[in-house]
Amino acid sequence: MATESGFRQSDGGPAGAPGASKDPGVKRSHELGQTVDAMPYNAEKASEYGLGAAKPEPGQTAKSPSSHARASTVGERLATGKTGGPAKPGVNAVGGDLTRVRADAEGTPLTTNQGVPVADNQNSLVGGMRGPALLKDFVLREKITHFDHERIPERVVHARGSGAHGYFESYDALAELTCAAPFAAAGKRTPVFVRFSTVAGERGSKDTARDVRGFAVKFYTDQGNWDLVGNNMPVFFIQDAMKFPDLVHAVKPEPHHAMPQAASAHDTFYDFISLSPESTHMMMWLMSDRAIPRSFRMMQGFGVHTYRFVNASGESKLVKFHWTPRFGTHSLVWDEAVKISGADPDFHRRDLWESIESGQYPEWELGVQVFSEAQADTFSFDVLDATKIVPEDLIPVTPIGRMVLERNPDNFFAETEQVAFCVANVVPGVDFTNDPLLAGRIHSYFDTQITRLGGPNFHELPINAPVTPVQNHQRDGMHRQTVHRGRVAYDPNSMGGGCPFQTGSAGYLPFPEPVPENGVEMRGKPARFAEHFQQATLFYESQSAAGQRHIVDAFRFELSHVTVPGIRRRMLSMLRNVSEPMAAEIASGLGMPLPDPMPPAAEAPAAPEVDRSPALAMEAHPGEAGIASRKIAVLVADGTDAEVVREVTESLTIEHADVRLVGEHIGICDAADGGTIDADAALDSQPGFLFDAVVIAPGDPAVDRLCANGHALDFVRNQFRHCKTLLAIGAGKRLLDAAGIAPEDGDPGVFFGATPDAQTLDGFVEAIAKHRHFAREESAAWPRI
Repeated sequence: MATESGFRQSDGGPAGAPGASKDPGVKRSHELGQTVDAMPYNAEKASEYGLGAAKPEPGQTAKSPSSHARASTVGERLATGKTGGPAKPGVNAVGGDLTRVRADAEGTPLTTNQGVPVADNQNSLVGGMRGPALLKDFVLREKITHFDHERIPERVVHARGSGAHGYFESYDALAELTCAAPFAAAGKRTPVFVRFSTVAGERGSKDTARDVRGFAVKFYTDQGNWDLVGNNMPVFFIQDAMKFPDLVHAVKPEPHHAMPQAASAHDTFYDFISLSPESTHMMMWLMSDRAIPRSFRMMQGFGVHTYRFVNASGESKLVKFHWTPRFGTHSLVWDEAVKISGADPDFHRRDLWESIESGQYPEWELGVQVFSEAQADTFSFDVLDATKIVPEDLIPVTPIGRMVLERNPDNFFAETEQVAFCVANVVPGVDFTNDPLLAGRIHSYFDTQITRLGGPNFHELPINAPVTPVQNHQRDGMHRQTVHRGRVAYDPNSMGGGCPFQTGSAGYLPFPEPVPENGVEMRGKPARFAEHFQQATLFYESQSAAGQRHIVDAFRFELSHVTVPGIRRRMLSMLRNVSEPMAAEIASGLGMPLPDPMPPAAEAPAAPEVDRSPALAMEAHPGEAGIASRKIAVLVADGTDAEVVREVTESLTIEHADVRLVGEHIGICDAADGGTIDADAALDSQPGFLFDAVVIAPGDPAVDRLCANGHALDFVRNQFRHCKTLLAIGAGKRLLDAAGIAPEDGDPGVFFGATPDAQTLDGFVEAIAKHRHFAREESAAWPRI
């Protein structure tokens, strides 16, 4: 016999609870006893030992007679306006989609963070009209205190970024290659959030700096979150994570005066680079036009490292990831990038936002290079070396899906700023290799988020929460949001029916990477890591003449900012191992003789398989979007022919171009026919280098005004100098004449027409789609402009 009150105690209790009692506490004790008794011992313990441990079994469980057996309290069934009802079995409400955390204030009163209505949000509480502010003004204190703490630590690298929501769609089921959820079926769509970023600059720096761009994709799969955290360049500066702090310290603003911001043209960076010849290949990419992309949606993305695909049978293939943009791979030119950074430091952020808002959704195709370890062993380079690519001439890229970004964030801070990418976030079917740089990244990203986002529960922030259910025994920590019911926070357990239970072979199983039988602990790198220059040469020799010229110009600019001559000499000695003609041109631009070549670290390296790879040139990826989303200016002024403007605008809009009427001022211009033209941009606030092409409309009075306007002259000169496409109609040609633009016949990017006839407009559209006309840089006209 026992009293019912005995079963409600929190310390000790009767031996067993009767099942027939109507008392909630007694009934819960009885059901909990049944749950515990269903697991008399740990049936899985023996499987933890020996070779069988490599293939774990699902965890032992016992179903509770009712959900009350696992409850924290018998009172959970007594719902209030705050507590709501009991938790649904198997549900963690913190995860899932973002609808649960979105807020809309329409028709609602202003309150404090505690829900107290605010009567006056304009004035502090004071003692008399001219008296002191009062300390008891809790509304003011809360408002100011929250404001003072609105900022969180910025990322050490990749601080300046922009993001968007979208989806990934698989082309086919890839069961033979991988059991990863995004590739489970043809047409399967997986939600994604993508963040693009510069690397070196701080959060408030410019978008158009010469820099690597981050390309991080968070897949919200039904097996958990997978973060494919890459860059717009397929290689990196270093081979081992041990050197990452040194690299970042070297490229960041110099500590004595905190300059330069978001730039690599300074002493400490080139001191480090010239003593780290493994960086040579990456420097070719960084000095190429890849480092100044036209927009985030016009750059490629790469996983950088060699990963593994693993199928359901545990069979593995090595894989490298490639993102290729539908809008083509295009760049700015350096003079243009510098000017844009002054006119619009948010150029890339604005472009991404506006393209999505206008329905011109950025899109990429995901391709993979898949190869066996036996194939990798035959390469002249080591695929675990992050400073090397696998040339597409050796292993072609196979398209496996596409990614579309179709929704901008609701709130930049809550989503783009608080999103936490971690290289360690993989799902079954994706695994790591022994890349020593990758090993450090697996640790570093998670560790960084703990500091940046205030503790270990950053995964509960809505943008980071997976869409698949989350259940584990992790508890507490700063900013914990999940309210766990019950008493169990350990494994194994019987009081929770063994739940949540391990999934065994249905869960994530790491690929059994072979370990050398007689291996010893050591520090060092494989011998094939020692060859530093062959792929740098491959990249340079694979560029067009214009691409090579721009690399030379970039090195001249960067090294001219280095104040220590010995560092410049060391860089030249390193670059001689890449290309003698390139090094000679750079030396000439610096007024320096060529030093002796830097002695290579590799002794008798294997000959490279490929001497030239067309896929490495940006021209190999022109895209398929035509002129969609390209920004085209139509210059107007008082006296412009409105009918021509209308005809041109309609023709370009049909092609989904972003057309703007740029005048001497915004607002109304008097058209030649007595009507009006409403200019939506002004020459002084929207300079020519912000546009992809320009049309100069006819109308003698208007052209006269534009010829006398320095901003208009600069507008078309910048368009010409930056190798863009120009169209002058009728009298509009006089503006080009006044600007000194008289190129030789045959410039494919300069069009003249008495009227906007179909042939002229078709040729204009086709020329814009080519993005640039770099042959112009070799014309007699280009140096004068």
